Amino acid sequence: MTETNNHTEKKPVRVYVDGCFDMVHFGHANAIRQAKQMGDYLIVGVHSDEDITRHKGPPVYNQYERYKLIQSIKWVDEVAEGAPYSCSSDLLDKLNCDFCAHGNDITVSAETGEDVYAVMKANGRYREFNRTEGVSTTDLVGRMLLLTKQHHDHANVEPRYKDKMNEIGSQHVLNPQDHSTKSPYTGTSQFLATSQKIIQFSSGKEPKPGDRIVYVAGAFDLLHIGHVCFLEEAAKQGDFLIVGLHTDQVVNRYKGSNYPIMNLHERVLSTLSCKYVSEVVIGAPYNITASLMDHFKVDVVCHGSTNIMVDVDGTDPYAEPKRRNAFKIIESGCLETTQTIVDRIIRHRIEFEKRNLKKEKREIDIIENSDHKCN
Repeated sequence: MTETNNHTEKKPVRVYVDGCFDMVHFGHANAIRQAKQMGDYLIVGVHSDEDITRHKGPPVYNQYERYKLIQSIKWVDEVAEGAPYSCSSDLLDKLNCDFCAHGNDITVSAETGEDVYAVMKANGRYREFNRTEGVSTTDLVGRMLLLTKQHHDHANVEPRYKDKMNEIGSQHVLNPQDHSTKSPYTGTSQFLATSQKIIQFSSGKEPKPGDRIVYVAGAFDLLHIGHVCFLEEAAKQGDFLIVGLHTDQVVNRYKGSNYPIMNLHERVLSTLSCKYVSEVVIGAPYNITASLMDHFKVDVVCHGSTNIMVDVDGTDPYAEPKRRNAFKIIESGCLETTQTIVDRIIRHRIEFEKRNLKKEKREIDIIENSDHKCN
């Protein structure tokens, strides 16, 4: 503490949390949110592609995508790029952090069987928060790999997948939930949203008088670098950004296959975690009507450079904002889409299957052969 003008100022508590943060989802965001609640300033360490590949297998998102995604989460104050895979007192001292935080899941090294945070705990520089149940990066990869299962009939396979399907033949598609014995961390149960969880993620702010209201709508499935770049540009068009999230049924109508990869409630939390987003409309209508624009006092409706699919009745869903001269196409400067992420998984399908199976097996072995218990 320091003495200033006859009163005592409390030194800000600096917290460190690290991870791979691959395919950033609401579970990652919730971990970051809980870590931030433990102090005043949060530094998030993000591991490099090289370190992740060495310890766990290749990441889906590259390090530059993961750095920007983590920086976009509303509770993050600073990102430590290329952070060491293991936390140490030296690292905390270098970053001027008081302690590190981690979820109450496995902290035992698969290689040594030792608690990787043992030293931090012994030094009193470790804090723990609850892991978010119902989601994991491995589970999401499994969902995307299952995307091709219904296309084993080559007559119905989309052309871009035919060569890959021929190449892998009858190779098993990993579904973490198929195993009779499964890790509670990799083989996850369905996530069930609650009003309390949504409140925790929401900013709780309302537009101020005179604020310019921006509205965008879409699936925002598997929050990725393309979404973040688009939302960042959309937020620049005004003062308060509202994101309308379409229902799972609507998304499936215009995207087909097994989309969306994440259900509506999962997408709500992922979108709310983005610092550029002020509010989310849950289950927004596909057609942006006059009543919707009037209700939210929307000044401008934005859309990316992707094609706009007509509504079920063949009409343009953006006809009303266009009629009001309140429609704007914005360029995000990023070509990444949910489809390109799925294509990335499909191209490296066998590699990711092996990674997922290896990760789950290690977790099961640790649980069965140690005193570690999951809460």
